[in-house]
Amino acid sequence: MKLKTKLSLGLSFLFAVILAFGILGFFYINKLSNDASKVLKNNHESLVYANNMLKALEDIPAQKNAFKIFDNNLIKQEANITEPGEKESTEDLRKNFTELLSNPKDSSNYAQLRQSLQVINALNQDAILKKNDIAQKTAEDARFWLTLIFTILIIVSITFIYNFPAVISGPVIKLSQGIREIANKNYSQRIYLDQKDEFGELANAFNSMAEKLDEYEHSNLAKIKFEKSRIETIINQMKDGIIGLDDKKHILFVNAVSEKILGLKESDIIGKYAADIAIQNDLMRTLLKEETRKELKIYADEKESFFSKDVINVTANEAVIGQVIVLRNITPYHELNEAKTNFIATVSHELKTPIAAIRMSLQLLDNKQTGEVNTEQQLLLDSIKDDTNRLLKITGELLNMTQVDSGKIQLSIVANDAKEMLNYAINANKTAAEQKNIQLTISVAEQLPQVLADSEKTAWVLINLLSNAIRYSHDNSAIFVSIHSKDKKIYFTVKDTGQGIAPEYKAKIFDRYFRVPGTHKEGTGLGLSICKEFIEAQGGQIMVESDYGTGSAFMLVLNAAS
Repeated sequence: MKLKTKLSLGLSFLFAVILAFGILGFFYINKLSNDASKVLKNNHESLVYANNMLKALEDIPAQKNAFKIFDNNLIKQEANITEPGEKESTEDLRKNFTELLSNPKDSSNYAQLRQSLQVINALNQDAILKKNDIAQKTAEDARFWLTLIFTILIIVSITFIYNFPAVISGPVIKLSQGIREIANKNYSQRIYLDQKDEFGELANAFNSMAEKLDEYEHSNLAKIKFEKSRIETIINQMKDGIIGLDDKKHILFVNAVSEKILGLKESDIIGKYAADIAIQNDLMRTLLKEETRKELKIYADEKESFFSKDVINVTANEAVIGQVIVLRNITPYHELNEAKTNFIATVSHELKTPIAAIRMSLQLLDNKQTGEVNTEQQLLLDSIKDDTNRLLKITGELLNMTQVDSGKIQLSIVANDAKEMLNYAINANKTAAEQKNIQLTISVAEQLPQVLADSEKTAWVLINLLSNAIRYSHDNSAIFVSIHSKDKKIYFTVKDTGQGIAPEYKAKIFDRYFRVPGTHKEGTGLGLSICKEFIEAQGGQIMVESDYGTGSAFMLVLNAAS
């Protein structure tokens, strides 16, 4: 039988018993009410009429309206005849009363009148007693049947309350236990319910599911173990350090390279909270930081090594369920980069001496100490001079770049006069500005505090910014240079009125070797990159604002001396 049918039958039975109880109660209450109303309406009223007539009969000699009172009550009695024999007594009463009315002074029939009234009283009193017995019998019947039905209801309800929860909870408990076992991967669990209802069907479906899971588990377990072993072997053979974390930052695995780097054994830290390990391990603490340096210098393989850190989020259904930290050994690349830097520094240094000698020879030729030169020779000398200056600038930038790459920027940060450094940069670019007829507009705030800076490096940056502004400005234009202070900071601004920088190139302007496409201007693409390194090494900032088509403004921000 279906569970729904069981519930319907049980509830229908309860409803039927409750309905029967209600109907029977209503029937007996209505019957008792009718019996009581008959006693009050019929017999009691007849007694009242008879008593009124007896009193009026006694008052006939003294009161004139006694006949009228008697007659009114007699009329009412005639309309309220309900018991056997009451009609004959009422008719005799009417006959004798009529005779009395014909001769009011004759009192011979008073005895017949009283006798008729006593008979009427006796009949109604007997009827009241009989009807009271009937009402008592009705009440007893109602009490019996209602008690019987109420008892049956109580027994059925207790039985229903006691047994029905077991019908529901028993199978549910067994199903819950089975599901709990399946969740713990005990796929041999089965549920046996000898029921042919929905719970029985659910148990059969559960057993079928468990059987399929058991088959799947045993058929794929060996394959899964093999794949796991293979993945672990691959991870351990990799030259990169790999650390696996779950979504709660507990350590899942650590390969052999990571063991060497961390100085820890996988068996000692597996399953532990990574933050707890980081308390005793500085490298783990560094790896768990969200913001980490691009390069990590770690002592590994008995030497200083360099590693880059990558954090890969493991996702499932767009939710992060873990992380893999990869430490790539970039020591060979770092060594190659260092060799390149040393080579560039050596070559640049070696080239600088002969180029300086060529420049000195050109200055002697310009002074005509070695003789006069004709126009064509002068043009050749000017061309050689431009190329020499360009080579000197390139070798200077390369030497500065090697300082940046090697981390050996030599700084002498002291209090300096900001205006003096700016004037030095302007004088260095004065000739180039005059050649293009560019006006340099200078604005320096009054009572300007001194700036904490390396005067040589900062002047080199200002020279570079002014040189770029002149190079990218139109002829007969203007360049605005200003210095002001705010919140213990010194602000240097160089603004040109040239073409400006397109929005898509603005973020790349300080990248090494980057040149804005289509400018066709001289340069190595190193100047702004070196400027940024020099300023940031002094604890400052360099920024650019540019509206394409109207010009660019470069701003240096350095700390004030006081």
